[in-house]
Amino acid sequence: MRRNGRLVVVERTASEEQPRRARRAKEAATFGIRWRPDLTVRETLGWWLVSRIGIFVLSVSAPMLFNRGSDYPNVWRAWLQWDVWHFKAIAEFGYNQGEPSGAPLAAFFPGLPYLMRVVGWTGIGPVAGGVVISLVASAVAGVYLARLAQYEFPQLSELGPKAALIWFAAPVGVFLAAPYTEALFCAFAFPGWLAARQGRWARAAVFVALASTVRVSGLFLIFALGVEFLTSKKRDWYSVPWLALPLIPVLGFMAYLKQIHGSWFAWQEAQEKGWAREFTKPWVSLMHTVEAATKGHFAADRSDWTWMFRAELVALFVGLLVLLWLVRRRSWGEAAWVASTIAAFVTSFWIYSLTRATLLWWPLWIGLAVMAHRRPWLGRLYLAVAIPLAAIWAAAFFTGRWTG
Repeated sequence: MRRNGRLVVVERTASEEQPRRARRAKEAATFGIRWRPDLTVRETLGWWLVSRIGIFVLSVSAPMLFNRGSDYPNVWRAWLQWDVWHFKAIAEFGYNQGEPSGAPLAAFFPGLPYLMRVVGWTGIGPVAGGVVISLVASAVAGVYLARLAQYEFPQLSELGPKAALIWFAAPVGVFLAAPYTEALFCAFAFPGWLAARQGRWARAAVFVALASTVRVSGLFLIFALGVEFLTSKKRDWYSVPWLALPLIPVLGFMAYLKQIHGSWFAWQEAQEKGWAREFTKPWVSLMHTVEAATKGHFAADRSDWTWMFRAELVALFVGLLVLLWLVRRRSWGEAAWVASTIAAFVTSFWIYSLTRATLLWWPLWIGLAVMAHRRPWLGRLYLAVAIPLAAIWAAAFFTGRWTG
């Protein structure tokens, strides 16, 4: 009888524990806490880790193979390429110390370089700090891309990790690891868009505001968020004031540049001075790009830029296909996002850096994941083409070639 009595006590204790566990789970969900990552997160982080290892191996091996080792004194030099010089200069000197990187620094938004400065205070320096930032940000962005894909297509099981894998394996995926703005921007933009799709407008506005500190693409994201709000069945008119929040960091940066450079539009003027991004009619811009992609007379140091201009034309074609798909699905907010990005690039003297901007188009990577889910052979074909291209792109970047 005594033994049976103990069994009864144990059963009652277990039954009392179940509501307590349920309550803890509910509290954890309320505060966004997960005691153990779900399968989507674990698989996504697994692909993130594998892809990061591959890129870091290339960062060590490519300079040794192609720069004869003597030009490669330390591991961080491979990461100090192109725009990284400008971010490093801002992190070290700010915006009011001339042009220590040889380019007008007002062309770059402050989110990444100032975060590089903060992380660099640990003693690792701004460049290594930028690598760490992109490392963490790409993981966060990958997880939220997976969640966004699963939210948009709940009927397709395991779609989220597929979308993340396709994104990590993108031909220009090296820019998700380098101290560039893409990974950090996506780490804010992807959860922001997921919140918008869920009708959580205040949360969405906060994330879009953070994204707006990182790069000018935040302006296009603000526009897309407004379109999404107006066309969403989950819009809440009491949340309208929140939609103005993302404009604050943009206007603040403009006011700061006005104070030190005397112009509210110093950012655009810097772009025109350093990168020939003056307004150009789209057909003229396209003509300039086609000329640069065919005649091969644009070269700098060890780089022949012809192949990159060809890649820009491919990126433009892909972007237009994505835009048509979004319009067909009546995904107006996402269509506004892709369309405004394309419009910005095709109204410069020529089209360039659009290849990197494709990393910001979550509809592209989710759409490719849907295709790979429905036609597995397409997914295998994508990886067969994308992974070698990603290796070539990364090797080119780490050896100082122009890669967009």
